[in-house]
Amino acid sequence: MAMDNRSFFSGVLICVLLNFASSVEAAPTGSLITELPGFNGVFPSNHHSGYITFDEKNLFYYFIVSERNPSKDPVVLWLNGGPGCSSFDGFVYEHGPFNFEEGKPNGSLPILHLNPYSWSKVSNIIYLDSPCGVGMSYSKNQSKYINDDLQTAADTHNFLLKWFQLYPEFVNNPFYIAGESYAGIYVPTLSAEVVKGIKAAQNPIINFKGYLIGNGVSHTKFEGLAALVPFAHGMGLVSDDMFEEVERACKGNYQNLIGSCSISIDKIDQALSGLNIYGILDPCYHDPTSDHHTERNTSSNLPISFQQLGATERPLKVRKRMFGRAWPLWAFEKHGNFPSWPELALQGSVPCVNDEVATAWLNDESVRKSIHAEPKSIAGPWEICSDRIDYRYGAGSMLPYHRNLTTQGYRALIYSGDHDMCVPFTGTQAWTRSLGYKIIDEWRSWVSNHQVAGYLQGYANNLTFLTIKV
Repeated sequence: MAMDNRSFFSGVLICVLLNFASSVEAAPTGSLITELPGFNGVFPSNHHSGYITFDEKNLFYYFIVSERNPSKDPVVLWLNGGPGCSSFDGFVYEHGPFNFEEGKPNGSLPILHLNPYSWSKVSNIIYLDSPCGVGMSYSKNQSKYINDDLQTAADTHNFLLKWFQLYPEFVNNPFYIAGESYAGIYVPTLSAEVVKGIKAAQNPIINFKGYLIGNGVSHTKFEGLAALVPFAHGMGLVSDDMFEEVERACKGNYQNLIGSCSISIDKIDQALSGLNIYGILDPCYHDPTSDHHTERNTSSNLPISFQQLGATERPLKVRKRMFGRAWPLWAFEKHGNFPSWPELALQGSVPCVNDEVATAWLNDESVRKSIHAEPKSIAGPWEICSDRIDYRYGAGSMLPYHRNLTTQGYRALIYSGDHDMCVPFTGTQAWTRSLGYKIIDEWRSWVSNHQVAGYLQGYANNLTFLTIKV
């Protein structure tokens, strides 16, 4: 018997609607963000956020659906470094969906404007506060704040498995892991865990394609002072005489700074004093509570005009801080433990710091309610870099990780802002070259908007080293 036309088309319509609902509305109930204090526009795509809980750990994420083609665009996990710095650093100050204008008066909620260069223009992106104890992530069991490289990788992999279970419509999308600074450790170790899970057929099967690391540490002989000294010399920050003196005194060994080597390094340190080590061309914020900008100010050896660099009348102020990006120059790990960022700040080791905008916004209870984060009474106040985690390194050099991943066919983009002095491109260029891969795309410029934007060198095994003119 022929089906009634209306019934047939109704059935088709129901199937279409059900399929649409399963592909678009599969997100967990209550995760959708409907408004954000400080923003009065319309979201270009859906925003979701919340906690994923396991082993007494509550890991907080903020997820932005791609503004282009969510069903086909890659899913990207973003991790800031530290260790111990919140990925809201990337969200607020780098490539998130909004630009933040300082609130008036000082300390009030900032005003949010859409960011035309957000990574969500072309990808579905997850900002994750990791490890537990960082940013909005928390535990009621204080022992869960003890972390190391391998535990962090295992926990983040566990997070991903549970996240894709909550958002199954994205499980077939290409998946990439990205991060900067100490995420030079987070990203390869997590990638290795993901690959191990794929081989063990852990469900859901993640469609992992590769990873991106910006100005990332590698736990190799190529970084630290071994990268900084030639960088500072090449950039014209120290003289030929000073460079040659350090070369003679240290003989390339910067692990034990003793005798004439220590004296020569102190001279380098003095020459670089006052620079923004995370971007030598960028202005350096000076804390107004310690630098009063008076003619008799003795708390800084910089001229008053230099102390006020970064002041501007522009409605959207220039970024004046790079706190969450990279580990300070002289903070070498001791006995397997890292000093916390607040400990370093007390020692005067963290220059150019101003996180007022992010702190004001993320510690406002109306904002926390909007993004489904627990109040400060439960999750604690948000800090750009946490003082409550006890972090121990232990994964060793990242070179075996990179070799293992790239020779299995996973893509790797290792990029460096070419004016970052904390994790300089000189060290990153050296360790990528040390892998010994055949050069298949010899050193050349790459172009954006008809301008040279940086340089790259492509290697076999899908490895690319790239610099960015910033």
